[in-house]
Amino acid sequence: MRSTLQTMQARLNASDHLKHLGRLFSETVLIEVDGDEFYLTFEKGAMVSLDAGPSRKTPSRFALRTDADALQKFWQSRPAPGFHDIFGLVKIGRGRIDGDMLLLVKNMRFFKEFMALGRVKAGADQ
Repeated sequence: MRSTLQTMQARLNASDHLKHLGRLFSETVLIEVDGDEFYLTFEKGAMVSLDAGPSRKTPSRFALRTDADALQKFWQSRPAPGFHDIFGLVKIGRGRIDGDMLLLVKNMRFFKEFMALGRVKAGADQ
């Protein structure tokens, strides 16, 4: 999981488009997968740190909680219905979003496109 998040960090930091989308986003987000916690800190659209948890001292503004199998299906090049979107994961009962929903909604396109950076390129998952 950590290596995928590091790959996503590199892809984000190389993308002027995504950094532009997130230029007003400077927050820490919690990604929890099967109980393993990862704190992603963003500064003006760039991911500046990735810290493993658990941590009661690291504040996060919102959290995406899911299981590894659901996240692997989400990261396929052509995800099945329900696995295509973070809110789709919630709808089918395979994910949960907690925290400051207004902040998430204000930065929805940036965060959704960031999460999609983990997707396998077409043809690589066959």
